[in-house]
Amino acid sequence: MTTTPPTAQDGLDIDARYAFARRVALEAARMGMNYYRDRNALVVEHKGDPQDVVSLADKEIEQFIRHQLSAHFPEDGFLGEESGSAALAARCVWVIDPIDGTACFLNGLHNWCVSIGLLIDGEPYLGAIADPNHDELFHGCLGRGAFVNDVPLAVSAAQHVREGLTGTGTFHPRGKQHFIPFLQGLLGEGGMFLRNGSGALMTAYVAAGRLIGYYETNLKSWDCLAGLVLVREAGGLVNDFFRDDGLLRGNPYLVACPGVYDQLAALIGPSLDGAVD
Repeated sequence: MTTTPPTAQDGLDIDARYAFARRVALEAARMGMNYYRDRNALVVEHKGDPQDVVSLADKEIEQFIRHQLSAHFPEDGFLGEESGSAALAARCVWVIDPIDGTACFLNGLHNWCVSIGLLIDGEPYLGAIADPNHDELFHGCLGRGAFVNDVPLAVSAAQHVREGLTGTGTFHPRGKQHFIPFLQGLLGEGGMFLRNGSGALMTAYVAAGRLIGYYETNLKSWDCLAGLVLVREAGGLVNDFFRDDGLLRGNPYLVACPGVYDQLAALIGPSLDGAVD
């Protein structure tokens, strides 16, 4: 998808929304750290699959973000992992994951973050990903670049999968049959893989050049929307994630630096742009 950035005449205050995303992501991440330090006391629920969990921290942080959005941008729409959607026909729709990497969070691993992204006219427009364990705020806005804290991001210059690490992952209900064949192909080409449990962070790491690419057999929009902006602004490539109601249903997902995108897409095969069921 391509778009022309909204102008002042559009009546959208992009500066205010960008500042808001960064500020609230940091505040929510600080809340998350308080829960993280006392995680053994959290009530945990399963969402139908033993690996798909939610805690009180997820719910209360999403409620905090949603309250902040209602107070500052009441006309904007909202899609959250835990509390559903509202006003999805609005020009501006916020897509939120209060804790991306909940399984890591609950098990004392540092691979979790808060992800806040904004769609404008259906296009990923700005995003903020706050990682309190490493004091990193990844953020970007269409046409303005992408950054970690104040440092500009740029994707890797790798030209072959053997020249770096590729992030990867899968989801139990959909698409898992494509996971092992991809890993076999990647290893056969001399590549190596990493799975850290947070789609938002692995996407941000592609934008930062730490990973050369990231493939997920099926990902949800709240796990990646903020990061998609960062990858594009850092010079990376993305697949057509939003096709076939990807915003609500999820889809196969690939982001990568230009030098390896086609190679990774070929290793994935037709499932990247086809059905995953």
